[in-house]
Amino acid sequence: MSEFTDAMGQLAAGVSVVTVRDGRDDLGVTISALMSVSLDPPLVLISLGSLGYVCEVLLRQDRWACSLLSSGQTAMASRFAAAGRPSARHLVAGAPHHRGPYSDAIVLDGGVAALEAETTQVVPAGDHTLFVARVLAVDYVTPGLQPLIRLRGRYRSVSS
Repeated sequence: MSEFTDAMGQLAAGVSVVTVRDGRDDLGVTISALMSVSLDPPLVLISLGSLGYVCEVLLRQDRWACSLLSSGQTAMASRFAAAGRPSARHLVAGAPHHRGPYSDAIVLDGGVAALEAETTQVVPAGDHTLFVARVLAVDYVTPGLQPLIRLRGRYRSVSS
């Protein structure tokens, strides 16, 4: 691990799952690089590794969903982070979820929040690609749950 990776690992980040529907298939990936960009209009930014298949699909499909995970969803975060993972439909089997009405992407239930977005700008950035997106809808917000975070290479919950 490089010193840069170690340094960035000291910064706690929320854990989310980004999902997109590509024709008949559903794809998803765990991320810890999601941020609010603007309130008016509501914009978010996600960062994905440029060589990943989800990134490739998001370059073709503008609409996607993002489920902000709760501390009880560590297993789901791990499923969507695993290399060579199967279709997102298989990863969510048995877990509460629904399709977003704006993106038609899988939205995980039981998180701290979920939103649907439409990419408005794509920015190459080193070995990653940044997707700036307009928020189409906030599917739900559950303030009573604790968010799942990633800190020092591990998933953790936030203590109140």
